[in-house]
Amino acid sequence: MEQPKTSEHRAERRISSKEHRAAYQAAKDAPAEHKPRLITSRSVAPEVHGAGPVGRFNSSLAVSITSGIGTMWAAYIFAVIGITSLVGALTNNLTLTLVAGGISSYFLQLVLLPIIIVGQNVISASQDARAEADHITLSTLHAINVQQLQMLEQQREMLLQQRAVLDLLQKKGITMPGTTDSIG
Repeated sequence: MEQPKTSEHRAERRISSKEHRAAYQAAKDAPAEHKPRLITSRSVAPEVHGAGPVGRFNSSLAVSITSGIGTMWAAYIFAVIGITSLVGALTNNLTLTLVAGGISSYFLQLVLLPIIIVGQNVISASQDARAEADHITLSTLHAINVQQLQMLEQQREMLLQQRAVLDLLQKKGITMPGTTDSIG
């Protein structure tokens, strides 16, 4: 079975913004001038909900609730609510069943679910922005490493040429000024 051929220049599979492509090109062109950026959820949240006070409040509340709901303490509370609803149903306690069942069914599903999704959108946007910033920084470091390797290869070639000249001088018996023996 024949293996598919891979090319060195693969097509970019993800779609990046014009700003990212420009920053990426600038980092490749002048890697020594690149300054890494710190990206946090707080710095990206205005892109999701806006930079005004309402947008900041919405983003902050959504991320806080998402972080709080994603804990074992929240799981324990939800388990207690579910067990309370089950006990109410088994004992024919209509009040307990309606209160616990109403909380678990309506509040958790209709209110918390959209808030969690919004919080995940904010967190996802910050992760995407961090990934783009990291990509540029890593590409810059790669470009710097390639330049360093090229310089080392040039230095190696120069040392090999110097060694060849010194070997040739030694074969002819020429001594270097300031030394008592021949080169070697």
